[in-house]
Amino acid sequence: MNQRRIVLTSALATAMALGLAGPAAAQAKEKCYGIAKAGQNDCANLSGTHSCAGQSKVDMDPGEWKYVAKGTCKDMKGMTADEAKKSAMMKK
Repeated sequence: MNQRRIVLTSALATAMALGLAGPAAAQAKEKCYGIAKAGQNDCANLSGTHSCAGQSKVDMDPGEWKYVAKGTCKDMKGMTADEAKKSAMMKK
């Protein structure tokens, strides 16, 4: 009986930990513009020419983005949404 209780307690603890880690992991990401390779963007671009993942045509397009771990975008030479918008306006 004691061993059964340990197994049930372990299973419950694991389920709770997985449930709590899921939302926290999702919140620990940010959009990083200008780092996506062609066909590897995560969703719509800044210019609105497409609204789906995997639609980028060129590598490192400043209007395309990918989700990255929060705090790592600058290390990858990426931009925030505001920086990407300013960059796009300067090119016009």
